[in-house]
Amino acid sequence: MTRRTNVLALHRLFLEQQIAAGKPAKGLDQAFAASLEISPSMWSQIKSARPIGDTLARQIERHARVDIGWLDAQHATEHPDPAEERFVAVARDAWRSANAKGKRDLRLWLTARASAGEPQSSSSPSDHKPPKAQK
Repeated sequence: MTRRTNVLALHRLFLEQQIAAGKPAKGLDQAFAASLEISPSMWSQIKSARPIGDTLARQIERHARVDIGWLDAQHATEHPDPAEERFVAVARDAWRSANAKGKRDLRLWLTARASAGEPQSSSSPSDHKPPKAQK
């Protein structure tokens, strides 16, 4: 997951640089794949679910001109991905529509999930649901 997150960050940076340079958005995925010397099909697979093995990781790092091992390290990102943006928007709406107790419950629920790392297995699906916002 770390490698995919990091290569997607490299992709975002590439897109930003190309668009800032006046390049049209169409065809930039293919250009990114070419810059890494992989096929557009492989890039599409990497974006969705294909694991990035060691050999491919080193190839990506070389062509992206980052340090060897860069894809394996956690990096703070200034640019959240679209899914993160959607989550933050939903969380903001829930927060703003909740009363004080609802806000506290939401904060506690999120804190518990964040500290747990992976979702905990449970026999009750309701254990995985956030508290309902109260007005």
